[in-house]
Amino acid sequence: MDSLAASSSASTAMLSCSSKLHHYPPRRFRFLSFSLPVFHKLTICPKFLPESPKCSFLTVRSSSSITAKPSSEFQKKGSDQEQDSKLRALREIFTRPGVNIDAYIIPSQDAHQSEFIAECYMRRSYISGFTGSAGTAVVTKDKAALWTDGRYFLQAEKQLNSSWDLMRAGNLGVPTPSQWLNAVLAPGCRIGIDPFLFSSDAAKEFKEDISKGNHELVLLYDFNLVDEIWKESRPKPPKEPIRLHDLKYAGVDVSSKLSCLRSELRNAGASAIVISMLDEIAWLLNLRGNDVRHSPVMYAYLVVEIDGAKLFVDDTKVTPEVMEHLTNAGIELTAYESILSEIESLAAKGANLWLDTSSVNAAIVNAYESACYKYPWNSATKSRKKRTANLDSNGQSGGPCAVYKSSPVSLSKAVKNDAELEGMRNCHLRDAAALAQFWAWLEDEIQRDVVLTEVEVADKLLEFRSHQDGFLDTSFDTISGSGANGAIIHYKPESDSCSTVDGKKLFLLDSGGQYIDGTTDITRTVHFGEPSAREIECFTRVLQGHIALDQAVFPENTPGFVLDAFARSSLWKVGLDYRHGTGHGVGAALNVHEGPHSISFRFGNMTPLLRGMIVSNEPGYYEDHYFGIRIENLLYVKEVDTPNRFGGIGYLGFEKLTFVPIQTKLVDLALLSVAEVEWLNSYHLQVWEKVSPLLDGSARQWLWNNTQPLTKL
Repeated sequence: MDSLAASSSASTAMLSCSSKLHHYPPRRFRFLSFSLPVFHKLTICPKFLPESPKCSFLTVRSSSSITAKPSSEFQKKGSDQEQDSKLRALREIFTRPGVNIDAYIIPSQDAHQSEFIAECYMRRSYISGFTGSAGTAVVTKDKAALWTDGRYFLQAEKQLNSSWDLMRAGNLGVPTPSQWLNAVLAPGCRIGIDPFLFSSDAAKEFKEDISKGNHELVLLYDFNLVDEIWKESRPKPPKEPIRLHDLKYAGVDVSSKLSCLRSELRNAGASAIVISMLDEIAWLLNLRGNDVRHSPVMYAYLVVEIDGAKLFVDDTKVTPEVMEHLTNAGIELTAYESILSEIESLAAKGANLWLDTSSVNAAIVNAYESACYKYPWNSATKSRKKRTANLDSNGQSGGPCAVYKSSPVSLSKAVKNDAELEGMRNCHLRDAAALAQFWAWLEDEIQRDVVLTEVEVADKLLEFRSHQDGFLDTSFDTISGSGANGAIIHYKPESDSCSTVDGKKLFLLDSGGQYIDGTTDITRTVHFGEPSAREIECFTRVLQGHIALDQAVFPENTPGFVLDAFARSSLWKVGLDYRHGTGHGVGAALNVHEGPHSISFRFGNMTPLLRGMIVSNEPGYYEDHYFGIRIENLLYVKEVDTPNRFGGIGYLGFEKLTFVPIQTKLVDLALLSVAEVEWLNSYHLQVWEKVSPLLDGSARQWLWNNTQPLTKL
């Protein structure tokens, strides 16, 4: 594929070396997503995302019948009256002069297409009451529907009130938002979106899809409709200070990264690139922020030109130390709100702008393309097939011309250098020590019949982690699920509604930490009493899939989807499966979910797994309303010395980063092969040798007890 080839070549080179703005800081790009761009036609990305650089949202396997269960059939949470009043207020805005729409789309993303976002941008959660990280709300004058994927079906059932229809994306007969709108609206309606909240590709595809119903897409630049009804109660934008990410953890200085990027600009015939994915900006500039919970990023845009760079950010976040760092790298500070005017200025001076339209928001792309049309020499830009332009010695052309290619920063960031890998190894060992202390404490509490809620357990884990050197934050909301709650793939316990931890049921704990030198993500499933034969079999089959993926050896240039079946094979043999991907990329002291690579049954992502990439290994199995099982380690891709090199190419495999025991009472040795038992014993020996020096007392004893070898009779 052309886009893959462009992305790969650009990143390999890097590795080798007129609209009115909203009264809040406006909304703007992204490349790899973990959040789920809304209208593309691949199936929805898993938790464990980002599914692909063009990760899509709501796929339909069959759309011959448009059906959805009304939320009135489900348990409700919150006030129906309050949610209904929000919908009424939103619909009243539909008829305002300058708006005049028949439907409005509310996605999960901020202007940077982020998975985790600041509270002030949680518009879909505010309007619908559904708090899951992935979903799209669609409101017409008389209907409201919420699309989400299999990770959130149970959560959405609980949180949506009777005003909303839950659309289970990916299930048979469930339409995409565009198909649904074409079915429920009379021809000739106007459908509004906030163009800052959609990638350019997503907006264009949606426009094409609704045109089949003779509908018009309306880009509402001036304000976001949800913000209009949120009013004073809307949280303020974050203003946390930016900090430096030390070179000993980053591994490569900013000047070197920018130099490589500028080489890619020249090679592509571009004179500037706009970067708005927050983790890409943080990585490229060796900066970290605290604007978004769980993700050490700051709200900003970055424009890099051949001879300069501008960071668009709230300057109150910039400390003197950071200012000096930016100045030394030749980076000018500019107001966050001025991004569109800068894009128009780039076109005015003839800059060829590199745009990744799979992630750059529609507002930015439209601003550049509109500005290009002001110039008579710009006929080339009128064709979106244009890929390169001829530049003079200063990197300028005779007229502005867009270069449509994947961001070269994404893949470079995903392939970790030696310093980044070392930081990840180190923080995972400290994290493992905290988890050993936690599990020793929890088992003791349960044995003493202490009543603990799921929230109290999550809070205690945070306490243990917070004592570790370099700990900053959790890397996502801890999933602490007892019994049936473990079957809710992205369950978040709330203090007023969560369960207590039941010693007679399976308990699933998915958690992670942000450290100054790395990012962790681990899931363990345990039973404090006597598990049933069904639970043991399901756990063992999940473990077999985990082992199979961990031991996989594969040729260079293999995309992650090729490996997904390794993790499912044992479950498939008895007709079982799980509704999420098997592995997602992980940032080094950055976002816990990153792309462009993944391991998933969704085969649209052709990004190859490359040496130095980090990926999760997390097969699972879930029985709704009964239990959930997941086993997750982080791995990094390494070279493997094979006795043969068929085709003259190299082979790759995985090395573990996570070292925490897997509960053996849940393992059926009769199902495991001798090789699988040897894998488990070898893993536990490594856990003991690596983590025990960091522990003492009861935690060390717990680790010893849980790393003893098994014998297959």
